[in-house]
Amino acid sequence: MKKPFLIIVSIFLFLSKVNTVLADLPVVSSSAQIKNMTKINQADMRQVILTKYLKKHNSPLASYSACFIFNADKYGLDWRLVPAISGVESTFGKRIPYQSYNAYGWANGKYTFKSWENSIEIVSKTLREKYYDNGTPSIAKIARRYAPPSNTWERNVKWFMSEIDNTPVRFTL
Repeated sequence: MKKPFLIIVSIFLFLSKVNTVLADLPVVSSSAQIKNMTKINQADMRQVILTKYLKKHNSPLASYSACFIFNADKYGLDWRLVPAISGVESTFGKRIPYQSYNAYGWANGKYTFKSWENSIEIVSKTLREKYYDNGTPSIAKIARRYAPPSNTWERNVKWFMSEIDNTPVRFTL
């Protein structure tokens, strides 16, 4: 009986080191709570990974990782898609028209958003409603409408998505 308790305590201590929201959860006593912790930790890991990746690129978007993930989940998108588009279009928000918050090449870079949060929301929502919901569910098909006549946009978006996915995250206890 001691062994399962020690395993659960060890897992809890490990996960609390990665700044998860586990401190707000009750002590684990059922498999349903363990499943909930897994969902929370996966979401947190996406934020950790994306923040680390964007910081590596000195991106002004690094502190908006949670916003990217929230909107990706809200609109049913891959959480790496919009950040990857910003990598292709503006080197992750570093090369944009002054105070435009347009890291996505929106309207050939001529569109001005109100804020980074506003830009992430609008781009995510539009990708869902104007692309995915209208028969353009793949990056290849999105590329034909989003960035014609580019032959490299699709490949570059996929490359950045892969790079984000392969960002190493180290934990220490």
